[in-house]
Amino acid sequence: MKTTKSKPLTLFPIQNIPDIHPGDDIGGIVIDAISEQGEVLIDGDIIVFTQKIISKAENRYVKSTSIVPSKNANKLAIIVQKPPELIELILRESRAILRLNERTIIVEHNLGFICANAGIDQSNVDHASFGEEGGVYLLLPKNPDKSANQIRKQLEKFYKARLGVMIIDSHGRAWRLGTVGTAIGLSGLPGLVDLRGMPDLYGRELKITRVGAADELAGAASLVMGQANENTPVVIARGFPYGLREAEIEEILRPPDMDLFR
Repeated sequence: MKTTKSKPLTLFPIQNIPDIHPGDDIGGIVIDAISEQGEVLIDGDIIVFTQKIISKAENRYVKSTSIVPSKNANKLAIIVQKPPELIELILRESRAILRLNERTIIVEHNLGFICANAGIDQSNVDHASFGEEGGVYLLLPKNPDKSANQIRKQLEKFYKARLGVMIIDSHGRAWRLGTVGTAIGLSGLPGLVDLRGMPDLYGRELKITRVGAADELAGAASLVMGQANENTPVVIARGFPYGLREAEIEEILRPPDMDLFR
């Protein structure tokens, strides 16, 4: 019986990424850091970025004192027990509220995916540099696919290699505890890999199998990046087991009529 042999997948962090500020050239910073590390990018490499450094470079900060909460935000703040300024931002960044309790608001983000609190938080942000008593909030990138594509083109031009770029965030899941790395922006790699029609180990044709390859890689990269003060916002993945192709995050998103958790 002929089987397909698996190939090793290697993930390694890019060290010495500085604190990112609005307007910084993320691609250039990564190129310099890779060079300092004695590495180069080669055909098939995928570069995974945390959402946070992309948002910082794109100046997605909002000062808390600049937010005027609506009546609806003030009402929801009492239920969710969060600042009304944060609730107002969540409402602005969302298409719809799906669930809420005294800790969390689950929304359909303007970008189309489901997440808690519209992906807005205050962690790993230098609040003191803004001189704001209430601090600042950091929103998700306005268009993560576009951001990923711009960085990819810059890196491909420099390294003369076929690359993929992915932007990830930490999301919870409806059926399990704990956050995992989740893709929110893609360029040059598949979000889904369709295995329908392929034979299984015993020759039986697969009928429904589609692999969430981008999210699987996002979860693996997130383990390398960490979630606290590791300061590892960029990871290179080498040996991705599927072919690279053009894609956007939309192909991963489950349509509402197929979503049993709404």
